[in-house]
Amino acid sequence: MKRRIFSAAAAASALSLALPAAGQDRTLKLIVGFAPGGSSDQLTRILADKLRVSLGQNVVVENKPGASGRVSMAELKRLPPDGQTLVMATSGTLVVAPWLYPNLPYDAVKDFTPIARAASFDFALTIGPAGPQRDIKHVVAWMKANPEKANFATSGAGTLGHFTGVLLSQTTGVNLTHIPYKGGAPAAQDLVAGLLPLMVDTASETLEHHKAGRVRIVAVTGQERSSALPDVPTLKEAGINMTADGYFGLYGPAGMQPAVVQRIERAVAEALRAQDARDKISALGLVPDYLDSSGLKKLQAEQLKRWEQPVKASGFKPD
Repeated sequence: MKRRIFSAAAAASALSLALPAAGQDRTLKLIVGFAPGGSSDQLTRILADKLRVSLGQNVVVENKPGASGRVSMAELKRLPPDGQTLVMATSGTLVVAPWLYPNLPYDAVKDFTPIARAASFDFALTIGPAGPQRDIKHVVAWMKANPEKANFATSGAGTLGHFTGVLLSQTTGVNLTHIPYKGGAPAAQDLVAGLLPLMVDTASETLEHHKAGRVRIVAVTGQERSSALPDVPTLKEAGINMTADGYFGLYGPAGMQPAVVQRIERAVAEALRAQDARDKISALGLVPDYLDSSGLKKLQAEQLKRWEQPVKASGFKPD
């Protein structure tokens, strides 16, 4: 994934962002479709702290977990397009869910206004401490030799991590069996306990365990190495020709006025230039990675097309 480089001329200054605007005395609500404490929640709160300054108005974060973020998107669809309530959406709800759920209560393209990407992320391939494998090539060879043990865990069925594992299976020719968990934390606990050979999820789920030597992250799925894991190779570097990544982006209801969108996207750009915010986001295993509204719209379209084949080829049917 090509990282966006900020420049001082790319967005309005903090002073211009703070100028009075229609509705500025009202509270901006940022909805998170997941429980408190996760990377989506923490990212949104970091951004909210900066937006209070750059927008010059109160900003609150509200958690509305359910159905892997789909509940929050269905609610956003029904709201007025006044820019006062937005959702920090993860790409799975917008580029994977449409291929999984024929009765999805929203149209991922028509029902929302893309505003700005806040962060991107790759996936980490993490193995337990007891296995003899030293790197991802050894992991693949071991799984080919032990097909009855060729399992991978994720934070849930139908997630982007799930289909990253499916893509890994397709690319390597190893018949991997998916073991879904209800969240990344319990999957990581079983990995540490030696009950799983492999976990595929965002680096934030296993990063601290990796640093403590309880597990080993043997590869990341991005186009380039993670700044949080500079010594860990990408899959491509290891000779496995695949990449997989996702993003977090702010979305509003369809029909938002361009001037309102521009005001918020510039505020996000201003927020993500702050070094303390960038450091906090990086510590989550995410990449502060701004894209404006048009860039996010294009990225979503590309990702929607990108994940169609792996999702359909998996044969997975949600309950």
